Amino acid sequence: MESADTDAAQPRMLVIARESRGMTQGRLAEVMQELDGPGSKVSQGYVSRAEAGRLAVTGDRLALYAQALGYPVPLLCVGTQEVGAGVGLVHHRKKQAASAGDLKRIHALLNLTRIQLRALLASAPKREATGIPQVAVDELTTAADAAKQVRTKWDAAGGPLESVVTMAEDLGAWVTCRRLVAPVPLDSGAESVPVDAVSCAPAGEDPLVLLNSGTPAERQRFTLAHELGHMVMHQVPHPEQEKQANAFAAELLMPRRQIRAELSSGTLSVPRLLDLKARWKVSMWALLRRAHTLGIISDWQYRTLAVEMSSLGYRTSEPGTFDTETPTAVTSMISQQLDQGHEIPELASAAYLSQDEFVNLYLSCPVPPTAGAARRPISSTVSEAAR
Repeated sequence: MESADTDAAQPRMLVIARESRGMTQGRLAEVMQELDGPGSKVSQGYVSRAEAGRLAVTGDRLALYAQALGYPVPLLCVGTQEVGAGVGLVHHRKKQAASAGDLKRIHALLNLTRIQLRALLASAPKREATGIPQVAVDELTTAADAAKQVRTKWDAAGGPLESVVTMAEDLGAWVTCRRLVAPVPLDSGAESVPVDAVSCAPAGEDPLVLLNSGTPAERQRFTLAHELGHMVMHQVPHPEQEKQANAFAAELLMPRRQIRAELSSGTLSVPRLLDLKARWKVSMWALLRRAHTLGIISDWQYRTLAVEMSSLGYRTSEPGTFDTETPTAVTSMISQQLDQGHEIPELASAAYLSQDEFVNLYLSCPVPPTAGAARRPISSTVSEAAR
């Protein structure tokens, strides 16, 4: 649990709070000067020294700092062990088309969301989850084998997954949406892709995934499957972890045995890929790459279909759209607390947020009353998630 000294800011929290807002030290100083009024002595140098711990931020200056960042004062006083300081603790798809500033903001959002959820979970009923299996990939066990184990644990048949979000949440992850970067329509084999999600699974905590708001449904499903692969396979860094996570996602969403038969049925064409997209809920590009990876089509056939799809404009927008999956576990947990008599101001305060931001981040996607009951059954032994 975090501890807070309400008399003084924690230097590292000043950095995380600022980076989560996408502000430079100079810009924060400017905002503080505007709020402080004529004669303000706040400068970029002051912000730098405060973040380095070379001066204490207390009293009126602490209140000014919080006002400029748009967070309650107690957040800036929280002492917490963050993720991201060690190699491999934070995962996102590479090669990412994101600036260093964007990555700092995204990692700060991940840390703040962990802090907020831990505070909210302290008074929440324990949820039931099977637990995400841990599979070591080696010479004998492949990423595809790991995906098969996850499907087995979740009691999923060989066909399309109804919901990757539901699978991740049922296994024990918390999934929520944040505006990470401006989304792009597709990943059609480009060298760099946007940060569609970021995840972490620190020891002793439930895994957490932030999905990028606005990402198309077919991208979102593959990205979340990719992040789930990291949770399953990569408790320690691995030089091939991005390639392994992609292989895991491909097998999880398009199981080799069944997808091979369907991709091999007749001549693979653009109309056939569109039909398969509607059934498997993955992009046509993902299906095309899967057919090539499995040796169903030759290099020449792959290039020919890729050129045809590009000429149709499918590198940026494909036909056959479907609904984006909506995370429900976090909102359901908060709704339970509201049903038990907790009030929004209380929960917002616990999460170190203003009421408006709390509602926007955590209650903007309503959960149907039957959402909990509608989740597919889990056949494995159910145990309480470790806290």
